[in-house]
Amino acid sequence: VQLVESGGGSVQTGGSLRLTCDTSGYTYSSSCMGWFRQTVGKDREGVATIDPLGNSNYADSVKGRFTVSQDNAKGTLYLQMVSLKPEDTAMYYCGARIAASCAADALRGDYFTVWGQGTQVTVS
Repeated sequence: VQLVESGGGSVQTGGSLRLTCDTSGYTYSSSCMGWFRQTVGKDREGVATIDPLGNSNYADSVKGRFTVSQDNAKGTLYLQMVSLKPEDTAMYYCGARIAASCAADALRGDYFTVWGQGTQVTVS
């Protein structure tokens, strides 16, 4: 089982990026998936979650700017980020947990059982 994030980079304030999380050997279509971020010295922060039916949930800090989506056929998770701010700078990780739906507190982070290695996003 492997989750691989990509799409990070350096952008200016107000710019956009789309992150991708590719799964390999994972039961994607029966999983709650999520995006998290972490900066040095801080706890991992939940960004967005999405369940097998496409129901999504977002952290207040990204609502209206970030959109999580998925392609179940490809087993791929996306995070479209627009109007980026310097405070969005972080390492972004995708997480997964086999579940019919995401728990109400899935953004807390410890709900997920499988994690990728992360992709860095820098906004200046």
